[in-house]
Amino acid sequence: MPEMRPIILTCGEPAGVGPELAPKALASSVPFVFMGDPRHLPEGTAWAEVASLDAPLPQGVLPVLRHDFPAPAIPGRPDPANGAAVIEVIARAVGLALSGEAAGICTLPINKEALKTGAGFAFPGHTEYLAHLAGDVPVVMMLASTTVEPPCRVVPVTIHIGLADVPRAFTPEALEQAIRITDAAMRRDFGIAAPRLAVAGINPHAGENGVMGREELDWIAPLLARLRTEGFDLTGPLPADTMFHAPARARYDAALCAYHDQALIPIKTLDFSGGVNVTLGLPFVRTSPDHGTAFDIAGKGLADAASVIAALRMAHDMAEKR
Repeated sequence: MPEMRPIILTCGEPAGVGPELAPKALASSVPFVFMGDPRHLPEGTAWAEVASLDAPLPQGVLPVLRHDFPAPAIPGRPDPANGAAVIEVIARAVGLALSGEAAGICTLPINKEALKTGAGFAFPGHTEYLAHLAGDVPVVMMLASTTVEPPCRVVPVTIHIGLADVPRAFTPEALEQAIRITDAAMRRDFGIAAPRLAVAGINPHAGENGVMGREELDWIAPLLARLRTEGFDLTGPLPADTMFHAPARARYDAALCAYHDQALIPIKTLDFSGGVNVTLGLPFVRTSPDHGTAFDIAGKGLADAASVIAALRMAHDMAEKR
C-alpha cells in the first residue's frame, strides 16, 4: 500500500495563536505540512521549506509549504491587509486535497471580522466556505471529543445564526439532511458500521407532550419514524438536558441538536482541550481545533496545542479509513 499523503495544516489568522501552535503540533507524530508564511512563525522555530507534497518531509523540524503574506503578523492585532492571503491559503489547501495530493486539511482558526474587513469575506465561517469550495455541497459541522469516554460527538443542525432565527432554520428538510450526512460520515470516516444517532428536541423537556412547544409532536417525531423505516437507527426527540451524561452517551454514537449552543456547550464542558471540529459531507477530510484565535494570549507562548494535535490525529485517522 502506498504511503498516505500528508495533511495540510493551514495557517489561519496569523495574528492569533496559529503560528505558535504549528511547531507544537509536531508532537502529534502525524505527517503534515504547515501552509503559510514562515516569517509569521515564532522566533527560533526550526522549519524547512518543502517544494511540493511529493517531496519527503524533513524530520524534526516544521515542514512549510510556503505562502507569502503582504504584511507581518503582530500577535493580537489582526491586519486586514493579510485577509486575502488567509483566504488564498484555505482555497489552495482545498485544491490540493481535492486533487489527492494531500490526505486532508486541518485548519487553524480564522478571524471572520478581519477577513470581512480586509477581503470582503462573505461566509459565516470556515465550514460554509469549505462547502462552497467543494462545489456548494451540503455539509454539517460535528464537534467530536478525543479524551472522554464514552465519546461525545455533536452535530448542530443550525450553526452560525442568531437564536431568534433558529425556529425558521430548524426545518424537517434541514434535520433530515443532517441525519443523512451524519449517518454516512460515521460509516465512512469513523468506521462505525451501524451508527446510532440521537436527536434532541428544540424545546425544554422536548416539548413535554406539547406543553412547552409542539415541534417535537408535529414534525420531529414523525420525521424520525419515517427514517427508521429506511433503516436509520434513531432515538428521539430527546430532552437535551439529559442527553450528555456518560450513561446517556453510551447509548448513541452521535447526537444531533437543533442549534449551536445546545450542541457545543456539552462538548466544550466535557472536553474543552480535546474537542475537534469536523466538517461532514465534504469530498475531502477536514478537521480543526475547537477554539478560536485567542488574541489575548497570542505570542505569549501560552497556547495549548492539545486541540490541534487531536485534530491532526483525527484527520489522519479519517483519511486512513477513506
